[in-house]
Amino acid sequence: MLDHINISKEVRKLHKEISPTFRLRDLLQIILGATILAVPVGFTQETWELGEKLPILNIFLLMAISLCIMGSFVYYHYYKHRVREHLATFGARVLATYLFSFLIVALILATIQIAPWQTDVVLAFKRTVIVSLPASMGAAVVDTI
Repeated sequence: MLDHINISKEVRKLHKEISPTFRLRDLLQIILGATILAVPVGFTQETWELGEKLPILNIFLLMAISLCIMGSFVYYHYYKHRVREHLATFGARVLATYLFSFLIVALILATIQIAPWQTDVVLAFKRTVIVSLPASMGAAVVDTI
């Protein structure tokens, strides 16, 4: 039984090394990972107030920082030394991870009426980006499992 488990782990590891494709399973892992960290961070008043106070430039910097850190993590986990062969897949994985994390956060914050998308789009966007930083990191990590 243990030999079967070890072989299965080796096969999955080898598959990731050979073919870093983006599958439905990866999308579901991204959604789960984003939700795991979006809930505790998104439910804090400090986050909501930070969204009110931070200038929009800082919000875009947070978004860029998130994409850079997540892109580095994805690169070293899936594409190290092979990014040229899989550049489109690499870009798609990073963007999909951030986009779905952002959408999950937007949905959660809208549900608890903290992201007022209909009345104050800028505030909703700022709060969503702030919570998307840890959510996208969680999504990237859970995607590797």
